[in-house]
Amino acid sequence: MRQIVLDTETTGLEVSQGHRIIEIGCVELINRRLTGNHFHQYIDPKREIDQGAIEVHGITNAFLADKPTFDRIAEDFLHFVQGAELIIHNAPFDIGFLDSELQQLERGHAPLRDICSVIDTLVMARNKHPGQRNNLDALCQRYHVDNSSRDLHGALLDAEILADVYLTMTGGQTMLHLSEDDAADDNNNSSAGNTTLKRLNHTRKPLPVIRASDEELAQHEYQLEAIAKHSGGRVLWRELVDS
Repeated sequence: MRQIVLDTETTGLEVSQGHRIIEIGCVELINRRLTGNHFHQYIDPKREIDQGAIEVHGITNAFLADKPTFDRIAEDFLHFVQGAELIIHNAPFDIGFLDSELQQLERGHAPLRDICSVIDTLVMARNKHPGQRNNLDALCQRYHVDNSSRDLHGALLDAEILADVYLTMTGGQTMLHLSEDDAADDNNNSSAGNTTLKRLNHTRKPLPVIRASDEELAQHEYQLEAIAKHSGGRVLWRELVDS
């Protein structure tokens, strides 16, 4: 399963007012593991950035002056996300801006939801935590995801943080790892109740798969038969396997 965690930064809040994308950041997950592949691009919007937006992300027109316009990076972006499941916090905002940019190209591009499925982590968080703050910073605090480097918003950094939040919110300890260098620190943190999450090293060797022996399988079947006799034939293990 290929998923792309995506975030954008823009010149302002309202696409209907002609605001445009100035940064796209994407990180790739395959089977819920970070691969290290990413797409990151700053974009010259050919319009002024609202001062309020600059205060959020710190990106200025002077910084973007030598960056490519959206039409020059559009095909690379579409190639990267094609067919993937997009994971976005407040998806209507980012999708609305991206679809607007694609439509302005007049190249016949389909809306993004026609080439990708979309998961909105804001909707997911509101369903899991009704009545609570569910912005990215609040979720980082709730799920003990380190966002100490996030002084300003940035598309790639926010996508990386959102990937950690999404994996934790949907699967628990999918990102934890221990290396020789930090094993002692993690043991100390554990004893102190610190549950700061760290990503798995995607270059580590695969874990060995140890298959059950014929004798072990026979013993397993014997236990299932014993359970069946005492439960009127209701054996959850068999029901799961047969479903």
